[in-house]
Amino acid sequence: MALGLSAPANPADETAETLKYVNVVNPDGSYTFEYESSNGINYGENGIGAESATGKFSYTSPEGEPIQLTYTADENGYQPQGEHLPTPPPIPDYILRSLEYIETHPFPKVQLSTK
Repeated sequence: MALGLSAPANPADETAETLKYVNVVNPDGSYTFEYESSNGINYGENGIGAESATGKFSYTSPEGEPIQLTYTADENGYQPQGEHLPTPPPIPDYILRSLEYIETHPFPKVQLSTK
């Protein structure tokens, strides 16, 4: 016999109500979707079929931190932006200097014989 118990991370989630819901799909394939709940979850997206989409969402993390994210999804992939997202470490100075040197000292072009 197995017994599983769980509780919402945020007690407000248990009684959350939908405050706003918009879902519009147009004949040209464009769409708009919006959602807002009483526990502070907000989501919205606009797009054109499977071509591109832009959106944003926000909520409060289990630690009580406000999370806000915006994104674009298109031919260049999914591009999220938000203060909570990890960022890569800075490029080391010696790498930047190496790249600058390579740019200012290109390799000479060698013409191969076709004999």
